[in-house]
Amino acid sequence: MKYKLNFELVPDGCWNSNLRNILSKKAWDFLKADAKKRAGGKCAICGKQTKLLDAHEVWEYDDKKGVQKLTDIIAVCKDCHSVIHIGFTGLKGDIEHAENHFMAVNKCSYVEMRKAMGEANLEHQRLNKVSEWSLDISYLNKYIK
Repeated sequence: MKYKLNFELVPDGCWNSNLRNILSKKAWDFLKADAKKRAGGKCAICGKQTKLLDAHEVWEYDDKKGVQKLTDIIAVCKDCHSVIHIGFTGLKGDIEHAENHFMAVNKCSYVEMRKAMGEANLEHQRLNKVSEWSLDISYLNKYIK
């Protein structure tokens, strides 16, 4: 089942393959500001009104071609971001809060949340079979005039 808020486990070969690491600080700050402006002060996922929004890079993974493709940059609240990056959240030791937020946003049970996490883990394992990923950031062409 596809939820409003999902766990996004980044394939191991794509860790650190993100805009913050490849763009200048000035360029990344511009993209963050644009995402926040488009969000109008609300989390793009749960709708929470907050000034503390993170910019989240939305990626698609084509394991047949080995391509990691940027499809969007959205503004999300800290709670939604902790769910999206549940693996990193686990390293920080705040899984329970993230799990509760997932269930609240998606109006689902603990069993449904655990099933979604299991499916995300299976997808992660499948994507980890790709030995090398290439990066497609053609999404950013819309910012080039």
